Amino acid sequence: MAAPSQLPGGEDDDASRPYRPGYELVAEQLLNYIAEQNLRSGDRLPTEQGLAQILGASRNVTREAVKVLAAIGRLSVRRGAGIFVADSGGGLVDDHLSHFRPTSMEDVLMLLDYRTVIESETARRAAALATPIEVRTVRECAETSLVAARAADGYGFAKADSAFHDAVGAAAHNVFLRSSVAGVRRLASQSDVLLFHGDAPGSLEVAARQHLAIAEAVAAGEADLAGELMVEHIATTQSQFERKIRDRLFNLDGRSATGTPGAPPRSTGSGDEPLSPETSAS
Repeated sequence: MAAPSQLPGGEDDDASRPYRPGYELVAEQLLNYIAEQNLRSGDRLPTEQGLAQILGASRNVTREAVKVLAAIGRLSVRRGAGIFVADSGGGLVDDHLSHFRPTSMEDVLMLLDYRTVIESETARRAAALATPIEVRTVRECAETSLVAARAADGYGFAKADSAFHDAVGAAAHNVFLRSSVAGVRRLASQSDVLLFHGDAPGSLEVAARQHLAIAEAVAAGEADLAGELMVEHIATTQSQFERKIRDRLFNLDGRSATGTPGAPPRSTGSGDEPLSPETSAS
């Protein structure tokens, strides 16, 4: 990686550009290096001297660049151990999400609402932008989820389900949307584990068939339809969560979910129709 372009006298080769300190330019190069090398949180970087050689900068400037990146939370410098890619920083958003309560109906509904906003737009963009290879991947993941559902293979379905939603995210060609989809599903998995002990909250086969419908809309380039089908998919999931959480709470003391004196009225999925026992798991 070449050093920042400067004249021998140390002046920038374009006098119209604002002055930027050398360490700032090297810090930018270092971030590019980390991305190019596909380094992840916790990965170790070369020594300061090694980085200076790679970046074509002096060791002093490289040291200052490392200090700057450490100060903003991108690098971690451990005395006697070396320089590492830092874990993702906290920030206001992460601070709020750290308080997510996976067994709270209120929090789960907020999460599903957010998921509806993010994943419906992701599906729309996937239908508009997916390459033939990406379309094939989305469809294959949907088909795999159906095979697993028919075999009552919960673990296999969960893997295929995750792969399907990630494939749709990748086909949207927006790393922030894809990351948001993955992040929100990680939170949802906490509810799966704590509320249902890994059990699906609804019918795996219905969920898989919804995957297939979304995949076909993506393949056909039907952006609006893909978005609408994703909204329907997540709404079905919400109905199942409501039913499962309700049944779990009503049966804690061995009581029936219906006909219990003083029990709240049955929750409905939409309108006035009762929840169906055959709705989506994902």
